[in-house]
Amino acid sequence: MSISWYPGHMHKNRKALVKLLREVIAVIEVLDARAPNATTNPMLAEVCGNKPRIKVLCKADLANPQATAKWQEYLNTQPNMTCLISEFETSTIKQELLQEARHVIRGNNENKEIKHELAIIGIPNVGKSTLLNKLANRKLAKTGNEPALTRTQLRINLDDIWYVIDTPGIMWPKLEDQEGARILAMLGSIRNTAYEVEEIGWFASELLLKCFRNPLAERYKLPEDVVSPNQLLLYIAQTRSGLDKGGKPDFHKASEVLLNDIRSGKLGPLSLEHAPD
Repeated sequence: MSISWYPGHMHKNRKALVKLLREVIAVIEVLDARAPNATTNPMLAEVCGNKPRIKVLCKADLANPQATAKWQEYLNTQPNMTCLISEFETSTIKQELLQEARHVIRGNNENKEIKHELAIIGIPNVGKSTLLNKLANRKLAKTGNEPALTRTQLRINLDDIWYVIDTPGIMWPKLEDQEGARILAMLGSIRNTAYEVEEIGWFASELLLKCFRNPLAERYKLPEDVVSPNQLLLYIAQTRSGLDKGGKPDFHKASEVLLNDIRSGKLGPLSLEHAPD
């Protein structure tokens, strides 16, 4: 099944974003540190034009630190771009963003009479709202593992002259990279009505058995003879999610258990992509 998710409100939000970007001095683009490439919206490169971009790798506490550092190093080599890392527990991201924002306009020439605007953008459920709450030091935006919780623009002050405008998460009309689309579904950036849960559970099982066997074994006390996606989901159904009313394994529930454990970090830090050399 091909995955596609571009509801009508996102088309409307894209038009509002294009208008907003004419007014801001730079763009903060939020990515999921576990999959920076898959969570990069290719449409944003077009609508941002030559605006300086500060990429923030959020959910870094759920990713492998070494892999995240490699992504930061790589993104910092890209033109007109800088990269920061935001973990759930850290509180320095506000100061780091201000420092990078001032660098954008050559800091020393800051005009104290002008309000400088930054737009914060990204696809759904990569950590934008969590980052905004962290910047504001209070809860302003809804957070959770359900994508597209933010539907309106929010604005907060960083200091006397800098403020950030948060925007709703926006996908792009056609997900040509279906491998990347499955990673997005696996991480919860696509609403579950747009894909078959069991198909993504199978995809996640295959990927985890191949690359993250040890976290699986530790989380589920996995026997060594469980080596295929079907065996893994069957084992989870038997030991975690239970059987259906007919006494058969419920692969739908087993897939939900696995996906929820991935999204919440219960399998430990997982980096699903590696930065280009």
